[in-house]
Parts: sequence; structure tokens; C-alpha cells
Amino acid sequence: MIRVVLPAHLRTLAHLEGEVEIEVTGSPTQRSLIDALEARYPVLRGTIRDPVSQKRRAFVRFFACENDLSHDLPDSPLPEAVVTGAEPFYVIGAMAGG
Repeated sequence: MIRVVLPAHLRTLAHLEGEVEIEVTGSPTQRSLIDALEARYPVLRGTIRDPVSQKRRAFVRFFACENDLSHDLPDSPLPEAVVTGAEPFYVIGAMAGG
């Protein structure tokens, strides 16, 4: 099981508290993880990535094992510590302003 930590606004939208455990079939990648997350919580479809292009939304970032994974290819393998559940996969809502 992969542990996923969502930002507060997405947890509220999906009626969740705390982190979520997601089972990924096949190769654990960002794409397969987000696919499994959206399948389990359909209300999240389109909030993390664009539903047409499947690209990460501009103000959403991915972190794991103290590394920014936001610009990794969607089909790159997730870190082993995330796959084993030792470390969570963080979905972070980025902020902008001036």
C-alpha cells in the first residue's frame, strides 16, 4: 500500500481525514498512483491533473523522500520507500502571489 498525503482542500472535497492508503496494480508510478487515487475517489478527477492532457496541474506539486518529484516523467518508478509504505507520497497545493 502506498501512503498518500493530500492537501486540506482535497481531503475536504473527498471527505477524508489524514493520509490515504492506495493499492497500485502493476508498476508503481505517478501515473498509476493518481489513476488508482482517482478510481477510488472519483470526486478528485481533474483536481490533481488535467483530465484531457493528464498533465499535473500547474499549482500542484509532488514530493516524496525529501525530493520534489513534480517534474519527473509520469511513468517514472516511484521511490522504493514510497512503494513499501515507509515514506508517504505528498500532493501539495502550491501557492503564488505577489
